[in-house]
Amino acid sequence: MKKIFGNIRIADYTYDLPPERIAKYPLPERDRSKLLLWDGHNISDHIFSEFPALADRNNLLVFNNTRVIRARLIFRKESGATIEIFCLEPHSPADFSMNLASGGPVEWKCLVGNLKRWKSGILESRFIHEGREYILSAERTGTAGDAFTVRFWWNESTLTFAEVLECLGHMPIPPYLNRDDEESDASTYQTTYARINGSVAAPTAGLHFTPALLGALDEAGIERAEVTLHVSAGTFRPVKSELISDHLMHSEHFFVSKQTLLRLRGRLTTAVGTTTVRTLESLYWLGLSLSEGRWPEQGIPYVSQWEPYEREGVIEPEVAIDNLLAALEKSGRDTLEARTDIIIVPGYRFRIVDRLLTNFHQPRSTLLLLVAAFTGESWRDLYNHALASGYRFLSYGDSMLLSPGMWLDGKQ
Repeated sequence: MKKIFGNIRIADYTYDLPPERIAKYPLPERDRSKLLLWDGHNISDHIFSEFPALADRNNLLVFNNTRVIRARLIFRKESGATIEIFCLEPHSPADFSMNLASGGPVEWKCLVGNLKRWKSGILESRFIHEGREYILSAERTGTAGDAFTVRFWWNESTLTFAEVLECLGHMPIPPYLNRDDEESDASTYQTTYARINGSVAAPTAGLHFTPALLGALDEAGIERAEVTLHVSAGTFRPVKSELISDHLMHSEHFFVSKQTLLRLRGRLTTAVGTTTVRTLESLYWLGLSLSEGRWPEQGIPYVSQWEPYEREGVIEPEVAIDNLLAALEKSGRDTLEARTDIIIVPGYRFRIVDRLLTNFHQPRSTLLLLVAAFTGESWRDLYNHALASGYRFLSYGDSMLLSPGMWLDGKQ
């Protein structure tokens, strides 16, 4: 199965994106962005503030509540060399909340810019917190795949690492914006409902929602639920191989509460963003693992990149969710914690997600492959329409609501 789906050529999933169509900044009002609606046959143009009227009241609307951390740290050596350390995910403690709440020291898996100028030794950077000056120190301790492990410590144990990052770090805005981060990005590159620290990239489909619009959804009787997937820098990793089978998919950590699992059971769902799709679809394969007795005795459960294409999905989605609920009950936990490397490519059959709200993605990206898996060849019509109609692209750009079931439901 992997061989069949892995033979997909990434060159078949590209389009011409003029640089001027990439939105370098968001609109002043989040919900004034454009919204393309596709019902499986027809395309129509809207403003995002109309979303409550376009959302399906029979669907559970699922958000990713992760919060972007200031993951980029800049150190300057006495020689004048600048070293950038990009914190990817915690290494010790490996738990996100424990690591970020620690008074130090902590270790992270990191990317290092200008590595040749930091072969060894300790880097230091001064920062101000509530009027007092402190020092953050960093030292390389090893390697972790194509990244490095870096140990951080600071001279005030009452400060958490999260507070240190807030004081000293820079927002990890996407590299294709081709600009330095600005103070405004601290709020605009963050969803209004972000709660759980851990992402190094925003779940950008959610950037269009305002508190007032969320209130309008509640008034319209549209149920909402949340998951947490900490978005990794791998979301921007280009596909450099000719065949998708040769691309190594990034791994991401996610959490789903018992309450959300109960709401998902037997429900149609609208996923807000591709990160929510990854989480929800991974739930199915985790539930199938339980049916097959493949649940790990130690460590957290995990969905591998090609697992959906190498196994037969022989159970109903409700059974998968019930299996996960039973596993939580047995363990005495209220939240499922897992990792996923899942790659969703054309030919994938969606088990949990019925509708998708998403931004417009880069050419030759795994995110574009996911959209093509959801829409079939219609993705080309959607992108051509957006390009011809003045839509803004990528993280700070406009969005589309993909609702193939609307046509079958008789909705216009």
